[in-house]
Amino acid sequence: MFAELVGQDQAVDVLRRAAAAAAEALAGGRGTGMTHAWLFTGPPGSGRSNAARAFAAALLCDGALSADRGCGHCGACHQVEVGSHPDLTRVRPEGLSYGVRQTRDLVLKAAGAPTLGRWRIVLFEDADRVTEAAANALLKAIEEPPPRTVWLLCAPSPDDMIITIRSRCRVVTLRTPPAEAVARVLTERDGVPLDMALFAARAARGHIGRARRLALDEEVRRRRADVLSIPASLSGVGACVTAAERLVKTSTEEADAATAELNETETAELRKVYGEGSSGKGLNKGLVRGGAGALKELETLQKSRATRIKRDSLDLALLDLVAFYRDVLALQFGAGVELANEDRRREIETMARGSSPEDTLRRTQAIMRCRERLAANVNPQIAVEAMTLALRSPGLA
Repeated sequence: MFAELVGQDQAVDVLRRAAAAAAEALAGGRGTGMTHAWLFTGPPGSGRSNAARAFAAALLCDGALSADRGCGHCGACHQVEVGSHPDLTRVRPEGLSYGVRQTRDLVLKAAGAPTLGRWRIVLFEDADRVTEAAANALLKAIEEPPPRTVWLLCAPSPDDMIITIRSRCRVVTLRTPPAEAVARVLTERDGVPLDMALFAARAARGHIGRARRLALDEEVRRRRADVLSIPASLSGVGACVTAAERLVKTSTEEADAATAELNETETAELRKVYGEGSSGKGLNKGLVRGGAGALKELETLQKSRATRIKRDSLDLALLDLVAFYRDVLALQFGAGVELANEDRRREIETMARGSSPEDTLRRTQAIMRCRERLAANVNPQIAVEAMTLALRSPGLA
């Protein structure tokens, strides 16, 4: 399973050695030989959760005691791969944050003894979404974990976790994979033509999942093209407002499309649990009424998830714009670096000639300021309008 981690040789070596040492220590009766809290960090697309999952498989692997733990072929590795291993709890916060009640339930679950053998593992994706109260509850569990419990936390940067948690974790730092390595994966695993694979890898800035979507889905490529057409379209205040409205609307539509079917399925299943459609005098209505609170809680979760998906979609579009202006700046300084948006070189060259590096930096800062405002729950339309106006006239930022 470590083979899935593209361009992360150093991190893979650390994780393989740790898994092998822990297994040998247990087999030799020398204690666990294991760090009980790990923090996987790296930029989007670096494979934080994949690295944590591969490490979990290595710890739970049924194979021989060797540096090749995490074989990917045994029963334990297969269960980790499909998410059915009883000793692996995988947490994926779907809403805007992960609360203290959820964290306490998770801590209680993690305190149990392993079912099949060596370890009880909690793989916490997007651990940076925990609230302050939840972080304190998590800290207590990490400070004094049961001897066979291992916490695997994932976050973009060590600074995204409170220092008291960070200081108790062994940090594994991942890097953005080279575009050539990502293109090779797309070509070999997905049969993508080399030219398309290289385009997708560069445009996705090493993010394997996004590169695959760009290579295989024409609609994803169209949405990216719409975003990258914004800088050249900002001819006046009206155009800035229109561009902002279009960007926010696209993100909303993506969120609605991603959640509509899932919301319907979840609601139907919950209604069924509470007896909707059941036979028996007075049974149906009574149980559905009893589940009103649960349905309301589910609706709240679904709204929070939709907001998160909308925000993530909008943030991805903003990062595409950052990459565009990064390319502009690279040409302005004559840097001999590969352009992320080579397919739009003509537009980038035109903008590089028609503006100064100071203008480009101010525009980039305007985009980053918009991201900060969105993270602080500023109305998306207002935040994006302020950004597009600043992109047209960087002095307004």
